Amino acid sequence: MEYIALTQTDFFRQIEDSCSHESLSPAYIDFTDRIIRLCMNESDQYLAVLTLAYTEMELRFHHRLHTPETDGLPHLYIRKAIAFVRRIRKHIAASALPFSPPDSNQEIPPPATVMRWTGKASDLVEILYGMAEMGCINDGEITVGELASSFYALFGVEAKDCYRIYSDMKLRKNGSRTYFLDRMQEKLNRRMDMDDEKDRARK
Repeated sequence: MEYIALTQTDFFRQIEDSCSHESLSPAYIDFTDRIIRLCMNESDQYLAVLTLAYTEMELRFHHRLHTPETDGLPHLYIRKAIAFVRRIRKHIAASALPFSPPDSNQEIPPPATVMRWTGKASDLVEILYGMAEMGCINDGEITVGELASSFYALFGVEAKDCYRIYSDMKLRKNGSRTYFLDRMQEKLNRRMDMDDEKDRARK
């Protein structure tokens, strides 16, 4: 399944044409059904994550085009669709297992802890660009945009343009432009120094 598949559905055509409830409702049901089938049957979970990330971005674009005052019904359905896509993305991010019904004879593992990025978006982008430069993901055979899509989905970050954030980072003037990575290095070295002091005190 191509990553643009969900945006080629009748639901997207309906919200673009501002149709009535009679046509939007079944189109919305079909849209959510496609999402569920994508996550249940798609062998490539990475593609499912990218598809949902792309679909949410497109939905957010339509959300800005349709206002509650002029396009009340499509606006409502778009909000519902965004909420559903986000819920599924969080489910995938919270579980290392494919999104599929459990086997009644299979032991169900405890749910994984949901991880959220609570720092600045620019801090995460620093890490992503650093990893890309180090070539430590897929032997460097991955773009920063692909890294961002995966990590945004993993940490529940709303889609932000990592390239624009990087452009802003390059404009920093305070000597080093990697604020977050510099603080990380400082704090990690300080922790190791403190651990060394504790080890010496115990001897």
